[in-house]
Amino acid sequence: MTTLAFGLAVGTSPLALIDLVVEEMGGSLGQLALVISLGAVFGTVLQQAGAAERIATTLAGKFSDRNIAWGLAAAGFLVSISVYIDVAIVILVPMLYGIAQRTGKSLLYYGIPLCAGLSCAYTFMPPSPGPLAAAGIMDADLGLVILFGILCGIPAVVVGGPLFGRLIARRIFVPVPAHLQVAGVTGGGSGTTGGEVTEDGAGEGGTGRDDGGPGHAGKPEERVLPGFGAVVGALLLPLTLIVLGTVGDKALGEDSAWGTALAFVGHPVIALLLTCLYTLWFFGLRRGATTAELRELAGSALGPAGQIILITGAGGAFGGVLVESGLGTVLAESMKDAGIPLAVFGFLTASVMRICQGSGMIAMITGATFSAPLAHAMNAGSAQIALTTIAIACGGAAFSHVNDSGFWMANRYFGMSVADTLKSWTVMKTAVGCTGFATVLLVGVFVN
Repeated sequence: MTTLAFGLAVGTSPLALIDLVVEEMGGSLGQLALVISLGAVFGTVLQQAGAAERIATTLAGKFSDRNIAWGLAAAGFLVSISVYIDVAIVILVPMLYGIAQRTGKSLLYYGIPLCAGLSCAYTFMPPSPGPLAAAGIMDADLGLVILFGILCGIPAVVVGGPLFGRLIARRIFVPVPAHLQVAGVTGGGSGTTGGEVTEDGAGEGGTGRDDGGPGHAGKPEERVLPGFGAVVGALLLPLTLIVLGTVGDKALGEDSAWGTALAFVGHPVIALLLTCLYTLWFFGLRRGATTAELRELAGSALGPAGQIILITGAGGAFGGVLVESGLGTVLAESMKDAGIPLAVFGFLTASVMRICQGSGMIAMITGATFSAPLAHAMNAGSAQIALTTIAIACGGAAFSHVNDSGFWMANRYFGMSVADTLKSWTVMKTAVGCTGFATVLLVGVFVN
């Protein structure tokens, strides 16, 4: 409705406007619909296989109590590449109760680093839906977005995670919820929930049998988690293929046979397709799931993906109307005259939307929708567009408060008051977004 109203207001013919909306929406979703759908299936298969629990328990177990916050931050970053952040919080935060009860430290000491890692990867790193949608609208090189996302994400996790977590835990003591203490939650090792075994039968807190793959729930004490190396390999597979495609295209050129091969397997659609096929076999069929169960699992993943695709398509259509109206050129000239960099504009636009309506994804899509016409009018290079995409993601990550569902999930699972949630969760999210944006500006000096 907004796109139609704006098009009519700037004098576009009604019939031409309809044709333009259909053309732009179809054009923006041609590749993106496939990538978002494949990414959703990939993440759902890993989630059902227990990938999040395996990463968290393994990394937490590798660190001492003194340094476990760093392991939890790394675990959160890896998990949220493929798992929705709300789902990851539900799965992983209860695993911290045993550690906090055993050590006597504030739950925030462990929870803030974990959530900082989750937040950073979910908003900075494709194939997470938000940055994937923003990159599609911006027509950004996905390989460069991944590289810049990692480069800007590491300092964001460090500042918003272990460093801030240590600081806020000294000021706000959050105990393990009382009903869980009564239930006898214990920490049988750093970060281990008990009752888990690896696929090769090596126990981590218990013994059990294979649960039959993603299609079977099984009892918690009998659940067999996939191997750590297999999970990390699956998470890194699409990122590696996409980055190789970008490097191959730029270093070898399309005329080279190797360059063509790398560009093909590194195309986002092919990279996600290969990854999906691998995960469906390795974490599904290989573990005893039937094709009917996997088909049902994939179908359940496409429901949320459909909403993301529709919102993204609407954003692309609105951006097309902005370009056609000439407003993009006018804004680009105004920005040049005012000396406002494209990345700053994208960050501010996404931040305002984030503060006003709460959803980080909608904030990123809106920021990209307004920034894409400006990037086109300014003839921005591929590196500048990719950095602007990360700046938009930073705006979508920061400033979470009472109108954000994630705020209330943190409030519930950490058992905090609203005031303490604002002092901890909101400040952590803002630290992640602003540190990432500061890194974008620093990298932009060298890239530009």
